[in-house]
Amino acid sequence: METTVCNPQKGRLETIDVEFTTENTTWFDDCEDNHGIFSITDLRGGILIKEADYTHPLYLYDISRADIGHDHGRARAIHTQYLNEGYYEQPSEAW
Repeated sequence: METTVCNPQKGRLETIDVEFTTENTTWFDDCEDNHGIFSITDLRGGILIKEADYTHPLYLYDISRADIGHDHGRARAIHTQYLNEGYYEQPSEAW
């Protein structure tokens, strides 16, 4: 499935092909709010972190679900780090 993602390494949005399966994706049913982490997906040597809202997923290189122990809290911390440290900002068309 073609998905538009926010790629902070490139500093832009890009459209990539992603296959979401039980083998490469961990879904979190207990999202605390609409900005909770909905899923994490292994993708080409990186990870795709998706919030439970309409923003674009965050695509990061050189990290996997196994690296963070398939953990919701660690995924949230990484996502927040990129937001707070200004590594990327969700483009306005994501809103």
